[in-house]
Amino acid sequence: MRAHIKQFFSAFVLIAFLSMGLEAAVKFKTETVVIQTSAVCESCKNRIEKALKTVEGIVSANLNLDTKKIKVKYDPAKTTPDQIRAVISNTGYDADEVKKNEEAFKKLPKCCQNGGAGCTHE
Repeated sequence: MRAHIKQFFSAFVLIAFLSMGLEAAVKFKTETVVIQTSAVCESCKNRIEKALKTVEGIVSANLNLDTKKIKVKYDPAKTTPDQIRAVISNTGYDADEVKKNEEAFKKLPKCCQNGGAGCTHE
């Protein structure tokens, strides 16, 4: 009987330690960066947020069209603010000091290229 109690206690302690280790592995550290963009409409917002969702390590991205600033929550072990800016640039938009990729910009709808004038696709 005493051997069973020892085995049960040992198993319980082992499970407790393993679960704490698993919890620590699941909880990763996140950081937040706010980036100024050149987005002008809801279509721009959707395009940028969709592009960022494909990046490993991005937890969330929310673009405020009033300020043209995007708040990105990310795992610094998997991506960096510079990589995030590069994704935005390669989508056709300025990202802080990183200028838009001209080829990507040319593929945007005309109203997005013209500062939102006459946007009809929102």
